[in-house]
Amino acid sequence: MEKTQNKQIKSRCPVADRCGGCNLIDTSYAKQLELKEKNLIKQLKSFGKVEGIIGSKEPIHYRNKVHAVFGMSRKKPVYGTYKAGTHDIIPVNGCLIENEKASAIIKTIAKLCPSFKIRHYDEDTGYGLLRHVLIRVGHNSGEIMVTLVVVSPIFPSKNNFVKALLKEHPEITTIVLNINDKRTSMILGDREQTIYGKGYIVDKLCGKTFKISSKSFYQVNSTQTEVLYNKAMEFAGLTGKERILDAYCGTGTIGLIASGNAKEVIGVESNKDAVKDAIENSKHNKVGNARFFAADAGKFMVDAASRGEAFDLVFMDPPRAGSDEAFLTSLEKLAPKRIVYVSCNPETLARDLKHLTNHGYRVDKMVGVDMFPQVGEHTEAVVKLDKE
Repeated sequence: MEKTQNKQIKSRCPVADRCGGCNLIDTSYAKQLELKEKNLIKQLKSFGKVEGIIGSKEPIHYRNKVHAVFGMSRKKPVYGTYKAGTHDIIPVNGCLIENEKASAIIKTIAKLCPSFKIRHYDEDTGYGLLRHVLIRVGHNSGEIMVTLVVVSPIFPSKNNFVKALLKEHPEITTIVLNINDKRTSMILGDREQTIYGKGYIVDKLCGKTFKISSKSFYQVNSTQTEVLYNKAMEFAGLTGKERILDAYCGTGTIGLIASGNAKEVIGVESNKDAVKDAIENSKHNKVGNARFFAADAGKFMVDAASRGEAFDLVFMDPPRAGSDEAFLTSLEKLAPKRIVYVSCNPETLARDLKHLTNHGYRVDKMVGVDMFPQVGEHTEAVVKLDKE
């Protein structure tokens, strides 16, 4: 086990009990991995041997996406995080799992608000301007995007505010206003306005460059994401001759990483904005053997099978709810030789594996990857299945 995995957080978070986020913060990282591995084995033991769990070399300050709620508490402006299961704001002045630069920028924004007469949003009355601050940091590129979620595009002394913020943090590369004027629990609104920089950042992952906007899905732990995706590529065993389907492809991350060792990659995703990002990421990386489609993955597979199309491999990386029966039935009809399943929920993974192993597939390899040190006992997993 890596030396870094034996580290225990000595400076305990002062709001851990109220926040409810890092419920393993008092446990040594070696013990955390032991707990997570036991949980993973318990969920997947009926499908074979779990190879273990790959721990992180950076168990603190790993989150490259940091969100702070700006609101009112007892008629006083506060910023921090929602208490688990509520909309009560727990004041947080720095967090042990969040990127330290991001935390410092949030602190500066809160400090600047009074002098620029920027009022925190009050959920009860609907008054105020600033609702949330969302910061994304390129782990490898160092680029930083600040998204200010506001109820109105009219931002007091906008240019001077930008100058003041950049004076404190010249490392910021872009600032975006996201307008959310609805009485909703959703963080981001539909409209955006770039007030500094290009409106997005780029970052490198497994040798490919990815564009990240405020709404883009991008894994929050970059170091472990590379571990996760490299393991998926290892399980895929690509030779350069494979035709690949990347189901739930999102912004094309897995498919584009695989493209260098495949004949052709087809990505399918129901979110149209994500598909636009995938196409742009493909062009940016000069990938000529990948195509992306906005469609329901299950229907796409049924149509492909009816046309007699064949795929050697399917990557699937579904949300926490896992796949539904319609998708899995469609996958059976397509009948790829191999499936590499990337899961963020061992419970729904076990359910889906039961379906697949009852319908002609055999689990060959399974391994866990810890994406969220200090947080809960769940873990990501990568599973290799072969057609019997």
